[in-house]
Amino acid sequence: MYKAVTAEEAVKVVKSNDRVYIQAAASAPQSLINALTERHEELRNVEICHLHIEGKTPYANPIYKDSFHVNSLFIGPNVRHTLKAGNGSYTPVFLSEVPMLFKRGILPVDVALIQVSTPDKHGYCSLGVSIEAILSVIENAKHVIALINKQMPRVLGEGIIHISELDTFVEEDSPIHEFILPEPNKIESKIGDHIANLIEDRSTLQMGIGNIPNAVLSRLGNHKDLGLHTEMFSDGVIDLILKDVINCNYKGIGKGRALTTFLMGSKRLYDYVDDNPFIEMRSCDYVNDVHNIRKNPKMVAINSAIQVDMTGQVCADSIGTRLYSGVGGQMDFIRGASLSEGGKAIIAMPSTTKNGISRIVPFLNRGAGVVTTRAHVQYIVTEYGVANLYGKTIKQRANELVKIAHPDHREQIDRGFFEEMC
Repeated sequence: MYKAVTAEEAVKVVKSNDRVYIQAAASAPQSLINALTERHEELRNVEICHLHIEGKTPYANPIYKDSFHVNSLFIGPNVRHTLKAGNGSYTPVFLSEVPMLFKRGILPVDVALIQVSTPDKHGYCSLGVSIEAILSVIENAKHVIALINKQMPRVLGEGIIHISELDTFVEEDSPIHEFILPEPNKIESKIGDHIANLIEDRSTLQMGIGNIPNAVLSRLGNHKDLGLHTEMFSDGVIDLILKDVINCNYKGIGKGRALTTFLMGSKRLYDYVDDNPFIEMRSCDYVNDVHNIRKNPKMVAINSAIQVDMTGQVCADSIGTRLYSGVGGQMDFIRGASLSEGGKAIIAMPSTTKNGISRIVPFLNRGAGVVTTRAHVQYIVTEYGVANLYGKTIKQRANELVKIAHPDHREQIDRGFFEEMC
């Protein structure tokens, strides 16, 4: 009844002026992406829409600007160049609201490119390591093309769809994209120490991928009864789960399950989550819903920043006027953790850039995007310590932030702020 086709045949359904949505992160179906790009000579003005995706993005090459335009809902390194080159755009949106763009027809989708596990004996496939907004896309797209990959883990939860929901599918047996991080450096390790000291037993954690989250996780071995309610996680949680440090027994929602919306990491992670009932994947409008997040007592949200000014404004999606990443789920979890009973909302970053420029500044750079407002911010953490800004006046905040800035910049930051503000 159901018959596979080649990737080249599958993408023939895409027409000029269509909008194509690609499943996020490590689930981006590379062979379908490559086959679509190969059609560049016969296609014009096709919009490629997605959150951050792993792997190669050949359609983002500026030489194909007449064929493809990239609409990033979160800007990854592999498409960042398109904004300056003119073949890409950025749509700022909270991760919790991305599915709404498709449900309400704000971004109608013509074709969805997804990757799923092989169907079980009842014909049901798993959306694997990334659900994010893809359920909403599948429900509203005119045509769904799936890469059925034998190596895609069968991750349990909401992302189970029947093969009959696929309009076209391609069969493949290839590794899922791996994301391997180096060991945290000394600065990241110090930040990890400070954050670990803020986390109490029976807290529920949200943290992204990166060296700072990994540094935090490596320091939680003596904690007890932690939970996980996060938009994503990587390898760092596995050992804590195996040691019963993370058991999710005291969560306020999804008790006894680690809740997430996408995963990125090594093959070890993908093997661990395969058919594992402890891992529950849900759509990002559920996982990132502030109402759900706040139900977890002692919710701890750990997010990053590019720049923080002395009043507490957090820039996280741009370097001045240069658009760099996205809004993502930062505000969803900052707000949810703040409203949680005993919760902590944390912004963590090294005190300086790799070039020695201070990330704590008197005033944000011209054009910098405020993702977390000064009214939402709670804790700012650098390698020099923790600044608790919640309930503090502007002057008190400035005094706290100076203390955790790099010593080489403290006097200049302090003077620059108070000469203008006071």
